[in-house]
Amino acid sequence: MKAVVLAAGEGKRLRPLTATRPKHMIPIGGKPLLEHHLLALRDSGIEDVLLIVNYKADQIREYFGDGSRLGMRISYAYQREIKGTANAFSIAEDYVDGDFIATYGDLLINCEAVKSALSLHLKEHPAVTITTVEVENPEQYAAIKLEQRRVVEIIEKPKPESIISRQANAGIYVFSQEIFDAIRQTGYSPRGEQEITDSIRMLIERGEEVLAAKISFDDWLDVGRPWDILEANMRILRQIKHEVLGEIEKGAYVWGPIFVDEDARIRSGAYIEGPAYIGRGSDIGPNCYIRPYTSIGRNVRVGNACEIKNSILMDHVHIGHLSYVGDSIIGEDCNLGAGTITANLRFDDRPVKMKVKGKVISTGRRKMGVVMGDSVKTGIGSLFMPGVKIGNNSWIGPNIVVYRDIPSNTIVMLEQQIQRRNQ
Repeated sequence: MKAVVLAAGEGKRLRPLTATRPKHMIPIGGKPLLEHHLLALRDSGIEDVLLIVNYKADQIREYFGDGSRLGMRISYAYQREIKGTANAFSIAEDYVDGDFIATYGDLLINCEAVKSALSLHLKEHPAVTITTVEVENPEQYAAIKLEQRRVVEIIEKPKPESIISRQANAGIYVFSQEIFDAIRQTGYSPRGEQEITDSIRMLIERGEEVLAAKISFDDWLDVGRPWDILEANMRILRQIKHEVLGEIEKGAYVWGPIFVDEDARIRSGAYIEGPAYIGRGSDIGPNCYIRPYTSIGRNVRVGNACEIKNSILMDHVHIGHLSYVGDSIIGEDCNLGAGTITANLRFDDRPVKMKVKGKVISTGRRKMGVVMGDSVKTGIGSLFMPGVKIGNNSWIGPNIVVYRDIPSNTIVMLEQQIQRRNQ
């Protein structure tokens, strides 16, 4: 069976990280999110995949190529305009020649979730098999009402007072060819898109059989907001196997599983608690502390007296000395001056809030640091309050406390007044 994976979206909720890359290419545990997704499909027995692309498609094509590196055959189709999930899946009509798997490429999934949908579909042969997952906040998803395994109703983002089910659409489908006829008859939603849930709803109203395979929340994660990236990173690193391809100097201490790639160097006095990932060519230490669930990309420098905890440092980041980065995401080519501190905990101990698409919302996390875009520079002694975001190519001057989001291409400097008096 072939698979069709949507990877065309821009990921505006993940800004500033997606200003320079598709959300599907955000690195998590040493690999792009989309690679983890494709490997789950491969481990389910899927070898032929069509990627529907649009935003910064060249980055995806250049990285994955024809798929041979992953043991797969990957083809590409371009969605000229982002007109919804149904419109995107319709592009695949000439590619598939029977029933096919269809997924959203910004999901972190494992093969068990895919196999659950496949096995049910191959056993019962419905028009559509969807997957559902039980969530605490169904108002953020499409709620699915079930009668045993049969889908009887789909309600897109129901209001809290009208929630009929905590089973949410998990974005992994197995479609028969009937889906294309339904898509052709699907109108546009109030937000101007053709939604695949509307197409499935149409099949239900016709009396076609639509079944649901329930999957575990542990097998699925919707990576749609910045803090979801940290959760995805934690899940991936929990599966990491201890392997050292680089150099660990005498006097460095490693506890728990860590992966140290080729040409990476762990200097004397470094203390690393796994699970952790150290990318190719990175230089760690001396005398620094890398705490669990930290992913460090390629050619990263973490120097003396630095502490990194539960964070993602992308390629070519430089954190020279005397700095703390906790529960944060640092984009490529960032350079943090000595004494840079990312705060990650509120005084009142309540969940940290963050602005997403102009709206301040709760992250649901007690600890959340900074999300920093690419090529940011910080001066000595700069401090970042919990939940702030720093846009790409911005400079934060020395001794500045950042309480609010900083747009891209911004220079923030502190003006001081010096008084001179005679003794």
